[in-house]
Amino acid sequence: MSTADGSAPAAAPTPAEPHTPPGDVAHPRAIRTFVMRAGRTTIGQARALAELGPRFVLPYDQNVPDLIASCASQTSAGGQKYQKAVLEIGFGMGHATAHIAALMPDTLFIGCEVHEAGVGALLKLIGEQGLDNIRIVPHDAVQVLRHMIAPGTLDGIHIFFPDPWHKTRHHKRRLIQPPFVRELAERLRPGGQLHLATDWQPYAEQMLAVLGAEPLLANTADGYALRPAYRPETKFERRGLRLGHGVWDLVFRRRPAA
Repeated sequence: MSTADGSAPAAAPTPAEPHTPPGDVAHPRAIRTFVMRAGRTTIGQARALAELGPRFVLPYDQNVPDLIASCASQTSAGGQKYQKAVLEIGFGMGHATAHIAALMPDTLFIGCEVHEAGVGALLKLIGEQGLDNIRIVPHDAVQVLRHMIAPGTLDGIHIFFPDPWHKTRHHKRRLIQPPFVRELAERLRPGGQLHLATDWQPYAEQMLAVLGAEPLLANTADGYALRPAYRPETKFERRGLRLGHGVWDLVFRRRPAA
């Protein structure tokens, strides 16, 4: 998966599960939606992992079927219980995550990222900015969503700049596929928002078609959305815009329960 910052940190891959899932399951473990790239963790990132990891990093655990409820007893820096919960899938080096979390101190952000350097980078930002409302699960987000996030518990899901898998033969690896979008929609509360962003137009078109076909979701815009003010432009994104490349945001809302 490409990151929200255009970076590619690294970590040990998750072992494949031994069974073969049914055909209607989004992203069986034999098909990865991300690539483990070689990389190096900086001294600052390693220090953040050691010092802040025990507090902010949560293990992947299938015996915790409702991660949001398990965090319900935790409080914000102001001493209040978190009012909302947002899941971010593939936060890269964490700059957008930290920026949004600083804007919304009463919202708990759960970030999934498989690359160790990215986890270390976000922990470093947490320490530098004094953030308290971020938790990190360093594991495949498909499994985290499926086994640790209960239906109807999220107020938002952010997926910024997932790997577009440009080649046609690799399109099956794209994260945004109809079965997985159904799983995402089911985890949202009524009124909760699914916010995607990409700089690859063919993927944007696929995203719009897939999300538009999901009965649980309603588009908040007539097609693509304007970039919400809370999502910062990354350095990678600004460079692309200067070169005339496009960026497409999609914001869909979970429909009210029937």
